Amino acid sequence: MGMVTEFKSFAMKGNVMDLAVGVIIGAAFGKIVDSLVGDIVMPVVSAILGGKIDFSSFLFALGEVPAGTPMTLDALKKAGVPVFAYGNFITIAINFVLLALVIFLMVRMINRWKRDEPAAPPAPPAPSPTESLLGEIRDLLKKA
Repeated sequence: MGMVTEFKSFAMKGNVMDLAVGVIIGAAFGKIVDSLVGDIVMPVVSAILGGKIDFSSFLFALGEVPAGTPMTLDALKKAGVPVFAYGNFITIAINFVLLALVIFLMVRMINRWKRDEPAAPPAPPAPSPTESLLGEIRDLLKKA
């Protein structure tokens, strides 16, 4: 019974619950970033580079391609051809950079909101018993 109680207290800690919420929101946020990259950023990059550029079409077939198979990532994978899909990696790397940038900006904004007024300086530490005794001796000597 002790292990069940210990697990319950662990699972109900604030940090674990915060992490669970963060993972769920992160998964949903990943879809938003995928759409941002695929539907907004990549078309702009394609227009700048002079035409429709689909990074997923940047690949090398590492095996023999069966006759009549189109040179697309999905078709080659279905045909069982090993593929070096560096274009797909480029797309995922752009997704990561954008996601990291957005998270950085969010954390930066939250940190600005959390900034409170500077805390008062800490009080000086109380004198030790030895220092108190020496102070009393000093005061007695001044009176004499």
